[in-house]
Amino acid sequence: MHAIVGENGAGKSTLMKILYGVQRPDEGTIEIEGKPAVLSSPLDAIERGVGMVFQHFMLADNLTVLENVVLGAERLHGIGDAARTRIRELSASYGLDLDPDVLVEDLGVGDRQRVEIAKVLYRGARILILDEPTAVLVPQEVNELFDNLRELKSEGLTVIFISHKLDEVLSVADEITVIRRGSTVATVDPKQTSARELAELMVGSELPTPETRESTVTQTVRLSVRDLNLVGSGQRRLLSDISFDIHEGEVLGLAGVEGNGQAELVETIMGIRTPTRGRITLGEIDVSGWSTARRREAGIGYIPEDRHRHGLLLEAPLWENRILGHDSGPPSMKGPWIDRQGARTDTSRIVEEYDVRTPGIDVLASALSGGNQQKLIVGREMSGNPVLLIASHPTRGVDVGAQAAIWDHIRNARHLGLATLLISADLDELIGLSDRLMVILRGRLIGEFDPSEVTPQQLGSAMTGATADAVTSSDDEPSTAAQEPR
Repeated sequence: MHAIVGENGAGKSTLMKILYGVQRPDEGTIEIEGKPAVLSSPLDAIERGVGMVFQHFMLADNLTVLENVVLGAERLHGIGDAARTRIRELSASYGLDLDPDVLVEDLGVGDRQRVEIAKVLYRGARILILDEPTAVLVPQEVNELFDNLRELKSEGLTVIFISHKLDEVLSVADEITVIRRGSTVATVDPKQTSARELAELMVGSELPTPETRESTVTQTVRLSVRDLNLVGSGQRRLLSDISFDIHEGEVLGLAGVEGNGQAELVETIMGIRTPTRGRITLGEIDVSGWSTARRREAGIGYIPEDRHRHGLLLEAPLWENRILGHDSGPPSMKGPWIDRQGARTDTSRIVEEYDVRTPGIDVLASALSGGNQQKLIVGREMSGNPVLLIASHPTRGVDVGAQAAIWDHIRNARHLGLATLLISADLDELIGLSDRLMVILRGRLIGEFDPSEVTPQQLGSAMTGATADAVTSSDDEPSTAAQEPR
C-alpha cells in the first residue's frame, strides 16, 4: 500500500489520471510488472491490470450491485448467474460483504465504496488506485475499509491511494510519497516519520487543529427550525419532526452517515425543497414560503456538499463563478446588469485572501484542483457578510494548509456573529469547530452531544445507531439557551 500525499494543486490527481490512461504524459516512462506501458485510455490501463476508484462514486442508484459491477464489462461473465457467482466469490475472497441483488440506493456510503472496489476487481485489476477513499466514511467504516485493503494486499494486489488524512496514511501505508508543485520531494517510511513532519513536507507548516477554545454564542436566535417534515417519492419519509435553533456566534455541528437526511435538511432550509410540514424562521421572519433567491438575498451563505453539481459552472471563468448566487446586488450587479469589473475585482480579492492557486481569474473553474475550487466557493459564500452559513463538508478534498485557512475563516466569522450549520464527515472537524453537536439518523435528530466531552468513536457509534449515549433534546421545544464558554 503506497500513499500519495500533497497539498491541493500539487499534481496528485494529474499523476493518477496518467496512471489510469485518462491523460497522456509529455515525457517519462511507466512500467507495470517490469515492462514499459503506454496508457492511452482507461481501457489500456484496465487491460494492464490497473483500476481506479474515484472520490465521487460513479454508481447508478436505481440499479442493483450486480448491474453496477457488470456495466460496461458484460463480455466477461454476462449479466446473469455467472456474473452473480463471480461477484460473490470476490466478495468472499476480499471481505467485501456484498449482496449482488441489493439496489445501490439502499446501501450506505461504506457499502457503496465496496461496490466501487468490486467493480475494478471484477475487471481483473491487480493495481488499485483510490482517490480520497475515506473522505465520506465514519471511523468504523474507515476501519472496515482498511481491513479490506489489507486483505487485498495479502492476496498480492497493490494499492495506491491519495489522502489528506495524515494519521490514516501513517497507520495503513507501507510507503508514502510526498508531492509538491508537481515534483516528488520525498518518499518516506511511515514508521520513521510523523504527521507533523509530513505536513511540513507538504506545505511547510505544522498539522492544523480545528479546536475552538472560547465561546462566542449569544442569546439571539438567528435560525429557528420547527417540526420540519419532508416526504419524498413513494411517500418515503425523508425528514421527521426536525427542530433546532442556531444562535448568533454559534456553530451547530450536524453529524450523520451520508444518506440519513443531511442533504434533504440543507436543501429544505435553502428553499430547494418544500417541506411537507414545519416552519423555518430567519431572525424573526418566517421564510418558509420564500424562494431560494430571496433567502440568499436575506443573508444565507451556502457551501454545497457537491461543488461540481451545485457550487460551480465548471466551463465558466472564475469571475463568472463569483456571481453565482450573488446576482442581486454589488459587487456583481449594478441594477439589473452584471457589473463585470466589480465581479472581476472582487474575484481577485477572493483569490488573494483565500489563496486560490490560479494563473488568473479568467481561467475556467474546471482547470483548478478540487481544493482550489473549494476555496473559491468558501470565499464567495463568506463575502457579503452573511448572517447564516450553511456549510456542507467545507473542507472535503482540501489539503492541510487550505483546511487550516477555511477553519480560520469560519472561526473569525463566528467571532463576528455568524451563525453556522456545519455538516461534515470529518468528525475531528465537527468536534473541534462546533459549539453544539446533533446526530441525525434516518431523517430524525436522535440526540445532542457536548463537543468538549465526546470522542470521534462515540460520535461514530451514535451515527450508525449502535449506541444511544446522546442527551436527547425535547421533540417539542429544543433548548435555546446560549452555551457556556468552553
